[in-house]
Amino acid sequence: MQDAIHGPDLSPVGLILQAGPVVQGVMAVLALASVVCWAVAIEKAILLRRLKREVAALSHMEASHTGEGLAARLHRAAAREWSEGREQGESRGEYRERIERAMRDLLGGALRGMQGGVPILATTGAVAPFVGLFGTVWGIMGSFQGIAKMQDTSLAVVAPGIAEALLATAIGLVAAIPAVIAYNRITLRFGRLRQEALSAIATVGARLSARPPRASRAAE
Repeated sequence: MQDAIHGPDLSPVGLILQAGPVVQGVMAVLALASVVCWAVAIEKAILLRRLKREVAALSHMEASHTGEGLAARLHRAAAREWSEGREQGESRGEYRERIERAMRDLLGGALRGMQGGVPILATTGAVAPFVGLFGTVWGIMGSFQGIAKMQDTSLAVVAPGIAEALLATAIGLVAAIPAVIAYNRITLRFGRLRQEALSAIATVGARLSARPPRASRAAE
């Protein structure tokens, strides 16, 4: 509500309360998207720290085969292929590739599962500014309609409508900018950890293929 003495309330809260239903809806959608993006970013930050520890354990051959972590599951997958030994006519290179492929398949599935929710960051970063712009255009249209009805173009009449309209764009940018930054950082870290994991898998494959199981050596 506008105060006759102090004029319209141009604070962010006041502008939100004075905005029309469409602009308020746009602001609500953008605020919800921002909350979801922050939740995804925090969850992925925690997950990436855990993934970094798993990759380090895999690289240093420290994973226990009885655990439930990614490194332990990768070692178990490699151990299953290793325990089968080299097949008849299979070269050492093919034997190593079979061990590594079992680990890579498991790693790929695990990483795809871990990246769930990341596309929300990209979508929000790309769409939120345009959603905010829609709210701005709609709000300015409402301001012009108000000017036409009141036949008054004074700043006191125009300012509140334009300010609340521009606030929608500001909220869109507030939602989009952190989402884009988080998306870029998360995808970059996932890519680096994936490369480190693949390097560790190659090391494990080379080590295991160099010493086939006893049954396989006896067959040779």
